[in-house]
Amino acid sequence: MALNLDQKKAVVEEVSAIAAEALSAVAAEYHGLSVDDMTELRAKARSEGVYLRVVKNTLAKRAVVGTEFECMQEGLVGPLLLAFSQEDPGAAARVIKDFAKENDKLVVKLVSIGGQMLAASELDRLAKLPTRDQAISMLMALMKAPVEKLARTINEVPGKLVRTVAAVKVQKESA
Repeated sequence: MALNLDQKKAVVEEVSAIAAEALSAVAAEYHGLSVDDMTELRAKARSEGVYLRVVKNTLAKRAVVGTEFECMQEGLVGPLLLAFSQEDPGAAARVIKDFAKENDKLVVKLVSIGGQMLAASELDRLAKLPTRDQAISMLMALMKAPVEKLARTINEVPGKLVRTVAAVKVQKESA
């Protein structure tokens, strides 16, 4: 079904608003995927906080103008699916990577984060980025480690004294 001018403007506005807020983007070729596969992919993306959309390339090129994903314009050719991470920079990459394992017809073409275009092979690296909760727990563990070490060190002094007194006691009893 062909879109009229107002519908095209609405699509461009919607995708542009999402791209302006997104943390990362992945474009993948979906040629050959069944409707059921696409429905499954959309459901998985929705649950992970990823905006997934099939958009005509001319509209997608207009939508990314003025966003940090403007670097993707040249690569937007062929039937592409756009996935934007809304909450977590690695979310879109994880969803696409996991789905591509099961369906070889989904082929990653473009990966972008922070205004930089990455090679499609960098999808794994982006997918391995920790989630927000994981990053916070890693930071807290890093902050907590010196305090724990200090507490163990301070606790060692009286412990060593107790062990020394016990050793002296055993030595005097055996003599």
